[in-house]
Amino acid sequence: MLKIAVLSGKGGTGKTTISASLASVIPGSAYVDCDVEEPNGFLFLNPELDSNDQVLVKVPQIDEELCNGCGACVRICQFNALALVRGKVLLFPELCHHCGACSLVCEPKAITEIDRSIGTISWSSNSSFYQGRLNVGEPAGIPIIKRLKQESDKRFDLKAAILDCSPGASCAVVNSLEGCDYALIVTEPTPFGLHDLKIAADLVSEMKIPAGVIINKSGDRDDMIDDFCKSQNLPVLMRVPYSRKIAEQYARGILPVQENEEMAMQLTEVYHKIREEVRP
Repeated sequence: MLKIAVLSGKGGTGKTTISASLASVIPGSAYVDCDVEEPNGFLFLNPELDSNDQVLVKVPQIDEELCNGCGACVRICQFNALALVRGKVLLFPELCHHCGACSLVCEPKAITEIDRSIGTISWSSNSSFYQGRLNVGEPAGIPIIKRLKQESDKRFDLKAAILDCSPGASCAVVNSLEGCDYALIVTEPTPFGLHDLKIAADLVSEMKIPAGVIINKSGDRDDMIDDFCKSQNLPVLMRVPYSRKIAEQYARGILPVQENEEMAMQLTEVYHKIREEVRP
């Protein structure tokens, strides 16, 4: 299965539009929404989500009878999820990053780990759609992204998986990129778009993942993006024109490939170019 990650250095570049469109034009592909803080691919693909599961992580539970108030667990925690107050250890589970260090350093064995739900994953067996949703107030959705990738990897009949990453270059994006065959960076011809394109390009270069660029809202300012891509040997695989019609379709939850045959053909060609580069 060919795994293509679609990412952008910033939000609002059209990343979800491209990734959902790409999944819709590739037969036998799956769409995996790794933007677990704000999943919105379902607005365009309208899946029937017939399966779901809680994502559980381990958090500490403190036995006050065994705890001697030494504070070792508090000192080892890098995320301030534990505090020592008047000889008692207080837990702030929303800050816990589930590393397990506190239980390792607790000499009186007063800390055990229990399951705690941080969100859910849902999927549609009919349309090969996967999405995760992080509970409000949780600090990190990486365990949800890992579960999403595990579930989609079980589909051995798929030709491709399109991973819609969250915007930016955070740990969540890094986790989404891990194990992918290709990174498709969506950008726009603005100073902000160029700045964040550089960040995304540096990230995929550091991870040694082959990459290409799609310029959304393309127009007479493309030169700034083209010059950077040439300097980095990044191919520009497609240009989506600045279009009021596309924006209106997006507002109605309609993918441009549903009413634009030319764009559907261009995205299909992008997929074949990626496949030829990754698996010649």
